[in-house]
Amino acid sequence: MAIPVLIIGRSGMGKSTSLRNCVGNDDWNLIRVLDKPLPFKGKINGWHSDDYQQIMKLLIASRAKNIVIDDAGYLITNMFMNKHSSAGAGNGVFTLYNQIGDHFWNLIQFISTKVPADKIVYMIMHEESNDLGEIKPKTIGKLLDEKVCVEGMFTIVLRCIVESGKHLFVTQATDGAVSKSPIGMFEGLTIDNDILLVEKAIRDYYEMGGTEQNEKTE
Repeated sequence: MAIPVLIIGRSGMGKSTSLRNCVGNDDWNLIRVLDKPLPFKGKINGWHSDDYQQIMKLLIASRAKNIVIDDAGYLITNMFMNKHSSAGAGNGVFTLYNQIGDHFWNLIQFISTKVPADKIVYMIMHEESNDLGEIKPKTIGKLLDEKVCVEGMFTIVLRCIVESGKHLFVTQATDGAVSKSPIGMFEGLTIDNDILLVEKAIRDYYEMGGTEQNEKTE
């Protein structure tokens, strides 16, 4: 099975910017849910889609060892905005929320069970605070939060922050925010927000190989 990685953070905290060193690297593909420019120069090969079935096909068809689904939370938002006005009230809205939850859950399950085992799939989402002040991935409705717990479907969850003017990934839970990674995968609580460093740590930890191209370009 492929390894799913969740990356969360507020706007401007460096989520997409963490991909800056993937430009021109054939080991990386980018699926953009929103068709917006990247916050750095250069191009990462990939596609634009917010269709779940197409994204699943792209995950299988991609020859890259690493695939990023940027703005993955907008899969939820776009489906809600496109369908809520026609859903009606009462049971119609409840059915729509069920569909939203089912589709997103199925995508993560698909990554974990159907995508080849030598691949890492990174899902980038915005964050939000719940009623308890806990920071978690941003979703719509209570179904994903209460019945699914999105972050619970990932072994690796990294949070983007800015500290003393430096963009960082947080590797373990702190300050009420969800972050987690296996014991010893990362050297510290925070690391530079360079996704190539994340890939290398994951492949080294699980003895997956495949970081030779990164080492050549460093």
